Amino acid sequence: MSYVWPPLRQSGKRVGYARVSTPDQRLDMQLDALNAVACDPVFSDHGLSGGLAERPGLDKALKALEAGDVLVVFKLDRLGRSVLHLADLLTRFEKEGIHFCSLSEGIDTTTSGGKLVYHLFSAFAEFQRDIIRENTVAGLEAARARGSKLGRPCKLDTWDVLEAHRQIRQDGRSIEEIAERCGVSSSTVSRAIRREGLEAA
Repeated sequence: MSYVWPPLRQSGKRVGYARVSTPDQRLDMQLDALNAVACDPVFSDHGLSGGLAERPGLDKALKALEAGDVLVVFKLDRLGRSVLHLADLLTRFEKEGIHFCSLSEGIDTTTSGGKLVYHLFSAFAEFQRDIIRENTVAGLEAARARGSKLGRPCKLDTWDVLEAHRQIRQDGRSIEEIAERCGVSSSTVSRAIRREGLEAA
């Protein structure tokens, strides 16, 4: 199998990331592919589902990245916990000047054609949040139409929560920063994000 080789004009380091979901799976194929394109360092998570909020190997890989570097994975689904998570990560990479390469799909954002990937995922992330807004508003209107009592108003409305989630995921802000800016506690922000069916971390 052949793999995309990031162009030599990419001057930063190639940071590799690999993951398998269950303890009985092996990382060998992914690690061989990452080593074949000269990734150094390489981080991995073994036996961790993509749905988990905390993945130590991924966290280390993200912290190792600097502007001009490229994050390399074997397949797209090794990186994101969900499509929205993946879209937010790639949007954040674009803002921070970090490139991305997925070997199996032939995605390489260090090329002119590959840069389109960032724009597509950014558009998708915005679209997904619009859908969440629309569904929340529709649900509230339906509840009011049935005469349901909605209870005490939340300190953060849907728009506040989605913007907070975007800033955490795409701008790298902490929940503590968001809470201070909104004048609420960190636990309030975390609960509000979960209320909208999103991931807090």
